[in-house]
This record gives sequence, C-alpha cells and structure tokens, in this order.
Amino acid sequence: MKKAVHFGAGNIGRGFIGLLLSKAGYEVTYVDKVSEIIDAINDKKSYTVMIAGEKEEKIMVENIMGILSSDEQSVSKAIMEANIITTAVGPEVLNKISLQIAAGLKMRLMKKTVEPLNIIACENKVGASEFLKHEVFKFLTPAEIAAIEPSVGFPNAGVDRIVPPQKNDDILSVMVEPYFEWVVDKKAFKGAIPEIPGMRAVEDLQAYVERKIFTLNTGHAVAAYLGYLKGYKTIQESLKDSKIFDTVKGAMEESGKYLTQRFGFSVEKHEYYIQKTLFRFQNPALNDEVVRVGRKPLRKLGPEDRLVFPAVKALELGENPVNLASGIAAALEFDYKGDEEACIIQHMIKTVGIDETLYKICGISPEHPLNKMVKYALVKTI
Repeated sequence: MKKAVHFGAGNIGRGFIGLLLSKAGYEVTYVDKVSEIIDAINDKKSYTVMIAGEKEEKIMVENIMGILSSDEQSVSKAIMEANIITTAVGPEVLNKISLQIAAGLKMRLMKKTVEPLNIIACENKVGASEFLKHEVFKFLTPAEIAAIEPSVGFPNAGVDRIVPPQKNDDILSVMVEPYFEWVVDKKAFKGAIPEIPGMRAVEDLQAYVERKIFTLNTGHAVAAYLGYLKGYKTIQESLKDSKIFDTVKGAMEESGKYLTQRFGFSVEKHEYYIQKTLFRFQNPALNDEVVRVGRKPLRKLGPEDRLVFPAVKALELGENPVNLASGIAAALEFDYKGDEEACIIQHMIKTVGIDETLYKICGISPEHPLNKMVKYALVKTI
C-alpha cells in the first residue's frame, strides 16, 4: 500500500487532506504533538468525517496510524518510507517541522531511496511549499541538497474547505462543508503526478490561490469583524444582517475588480464564484465563530493580505473600495481580549494614533487615499 505522511492531525488534516489521501488508497500516518489525538488514532485506527450538506453524509477513514512529533526517530523512518508528504499545521508552524523533514530526507539518502517524493504544504499561505523547502534546506549540506533536489519536489498548493471548530463525542470525528478545492502546481512535481481524486494539478496556480485569498478570505474577514462589532457570535448570524451581507458582498466584488483584471477571469464566472462563496458562508450546520475567523488581525491587516492588498489594487484601477475600507476599519476596532494581536493593535492605536498604526501595520501612509477612506469608515463604525 502507498504511504502518506501528514503533519497536523487537527480538524483540517483529518477532515480534508487526510481524508482525500485515504480515499486515494494511501495508508496515512498522522504526525502531531497532541498525544490524546495520536493515541486515539492508534487505538481506533479509523474515524468518521461528516459532510454538512443538505443531507449529512458520513465517510469512514481507515488505514491510518499516528506518531507523536516528539518521537523523532519514528517520524524520520515514516518520511523515509513515504510516497507523499503533506502538511496542515498552520503557516507559523512550518519552520518548526522543517528539521524533522530534513532528518527524514537524510535517512532517505542513507538508504539510497531514489523514488520521487513530493512534499506539499497545504496551508493558508501563498508559496507555503517553497517556504517549507527553504526552511528544510537550512538543515542540509550543499552536497545533500544536490543529491535530494532531483527527486524531491515541493509543489505549492492552494486549499479551500471550511472546517469550523467543533466538539464531538468522538475526539476524532470531524464535520466539514461539502465544498473543497485542492489545487497544486503541476510544474513543480517530481516524477509522475500522484493520482489523488480531489487534488487538481494546474498550470496557473497563482490565479487559483489569489482568487481564494482575495474572495473567500476577504469576505470571511469582513463578515467576522463587522459581525463582532454588532455583537453577533457567528458568521452565519452576521450574514443575516442585510447591511453586513451587502458590505461583505461589496468587498468581494471590489477585490474581484483586481482579480478579473489580473488573471482574466470572466466577470460572470467570478460573480458566480462570489455567490457560491456567500452560500457556503451561510451553511447553518457550520456555526463558525466570528472571533475564530477574525483571529490574528495583525497578519490579516498586512499590506499583502486579504483586506489591504485588494483595496490598494482597486484604487489603482480607479475603483472606490468603500466596502474593503469598512472591513479594514472594523478589523482595527476588533478588541477581543482573548486575541493577543487584537490587544496589540488597540494599544498601538491608543499610544501612537490611527495614522501611525495604519502605516506600521498596513503600510498605508497618511497621504494614501485609503488612509482617509479607512478613517471615514472608522468614524461610521464608532
């Protein structure tokens, strides 16, 4: 049986990537630091994925095992034997697993393993696999890199599936939405592209990745921050508010001006993609909390991220991104005490003022037209 190693046995790992690998005939080894989950995987040797559609569907995932990330020798051995490696650990954790991957690749060299191996980082980050490659190669000598590169690929990927936090009676069971997308850079694979139903190898990966980030992630963030300000608990609840719904849709359409111009998406098809995304957000079975979707606002307010970047691009195209400006303003007002980054932003606004905060976090200078738009939106939200 083909073997897959997947770093990250959380809900996304089990309910998305691990599920598809298992359905494709792989024995999936999960690597995670949470002993409770790893023990359950090794004890039960299967789990259920519930698809939260109009009619709930249940899928049994079998042929699985787990390894604690602290068991370095076992992780290295699993990597040595793997036909494919994937991750769903969060972008900020990739550098923490890079040493283990490097150790496994060294073991493959020692065993003279020549079969191609592809390592795919399935993260909410542009260029995640390339980033992981850079981190892994820090732990290899030039000679080892030269020996590994011909047969080990790090194809970038774009992933999309809403998997909200949940508490189920069974620690391994996980609920996911019906829709998913897993696209991978066709040109970066080593050897034959693995046949995994649900994974698409594409030539123009950047188009898919940016479409997702600047549509789904943009809309999700705007809904979360506006919903939080109005006291709503979930995305689904927030979007029942017609003003929030219209602002979210408007923000997605504003970012769509850039996407259709940049990648040549037809306006009609992109509008359908927006409508489909809004429909997904409103799935009543998901109950996605606004504080979860809005977490880590420092990153989400970055100049290259889901709110500021499309707003700047819309302005460059002569558009007036009032809805994106409202989303940015609402993110600056996100004062959830349980979020460290939200607290940092609030402290910054109080100590250095809004102009300096916009410049330091968002890269928006006081002279930039977006500065005035955001400040106007702030006055409206206060």
